[in-house]
Amino acid sequence: MQTPLWVFGYGSLIWNPGFDVAERQIARLDGYHRGFCMRSIHHRGTPEAPGLVLALDHAPAHHCDGVAFRVPDDSASAALAYLRERELISSAYMEKRLEVTLRDGRRVDAVTYVVDADHVQYCGGLPLSEQADIIARAHGGRGPNAEYLFNTTEHLAELGLRDHDLAWLADQVRARSPRD
Repeated sequence: MQTPLWVFGYGSLIWNPGFDVAERQIARLDGYHRGFCMRSIHHRGTPEAPGLVLALDHAPAHHCDGVAFRVPDDSASAALAYLRERELISSAYMEKRLEVTLRDGRRVDAVTYVVDADHVQYCGGLPLSEQADIIARAHGGRGPNAEYLFNTTEHLAELGLRDHDLAWLADQVRARSPRD
């Protein structure tokens, strides 16, 4: 196994990595775009009523800002096993080692989960309004789809990484959600 092990987070890994972290850095991945382009039938939806989760979609002219985590060397095997169980549940993600640029200028290879555009769960290109409708009503094994959107948007904002599409979606989902 290549050490040190770096992992690039762009969605829930930012606020819930689930593994030991030795170092955390803001990072940029070139050539990919973060978006709700994968149907969720486990964590944020069901097979009967799929939700949407974020994935990295290959887009040569774009980039994605997120967080790179360096895993302690003595935890690398356990972290990779955990990530594979978590992220590869339906084979819609592909595990890749891609170069990311850390905010301090270093370039590191990081384990990164990108969407397989040939997988049945891939749904790139859905209009944002349709994404908002799905996210507002979906619920899966890890809770409401809206919670996933809100947590990711809030944590990106705390890091100074505003994602305009996600912010718009969060506003729209709040407007579509039932009031108590």
